Amino acid sequence: MRLDCYDVGTYTPGAPYWKQVLWYFLGFPLVKSYWLPMSALKVWLLRIFGAKIGRNVRIKPGVRVKFPWRLSIGDHVWIGEDAWIDNLAQVTIESHVCLSQGVYLCTGNHDWTHPDFKLMTAPIHIQESSWIAAKAVIGPGVTVGRGAVLTLGGVTARSLEPMTIYAGNLAQPVKQRKVIYGLRRAKRKTEKIIAELDRDGVEE
Repeated sequence: MRLDCYDVGTYTPGAPYWKQVLWYFLGFPLVKSYWLPMSALKVWLLRIFGAKIGRNVRIKPGVRVKFPWRLSIGDHVWIGEDAWIDNLAQVTIESHVCLSQGVYLCTGNHDWTHPDFKLMTAPIHIQESSWIAAKAVIGPGVTVGRGAVLTLGGVTARSLEPMTIYAGNLAQPVKQRKVIYGLRRAKRKTEKIIAELDRDGVEE
C-alpha cells in the first residue's frame, strides 16, 4: 500500500473547521481533564458542541470524545475513566448503559485491499441496559443488543444479540444474561402495574 497517496475520499468531520479547532483546544481537554471531575460540567460542554445527552449521565475523568456532534447518549448512562469514544461516525448510547474503564469505541477502519489504504467508517449503536466491561473494544458498524454484556477485555467486530454475555477476542457468546430483581424492586414494579390498571379502569 502507498500511504503517501492516502486520501479520506468523501469523508468529512461533520463540522466547520472553527468548531473542530475550538473543540480540540478547549472542549476536548476540559472533558478529559482530571482537574474537573464534575460530570455536570462535562455534559454541559459536550452539549455545547452538539452532543445529545439525557438526564443523570456520569462521565468520569480521562474520557475522550472525538466529535461530540456525532454522539447521542440517553438517560442514566455511566462512562468510566479513560473510555475512548472515537466517533468518526455516529455513536448512539441508549439509556442505562455502562461503559467501564478504558472501553474503546472505534468507528473507523481501513480497506487493506485498497492500494491507498482507503478510510471506511460505520456507526456504533449500544442499546439500553447493556454493559461494556473494562478494556473492551467495539468495532465499526456494531449494534449491541438490549441488555447484552461484553466482558473484560472483550473485542467484537460484529453485532451482539440482546441479553447475551460475550467474552474473548473475537467475542463469543458464553450464556444468556438473567436479571434477578430484589423483593423491593419487584414490589415497586407490581405497585406500578396495579396503579396503571386502576387508572385504565377509571378512564373507561
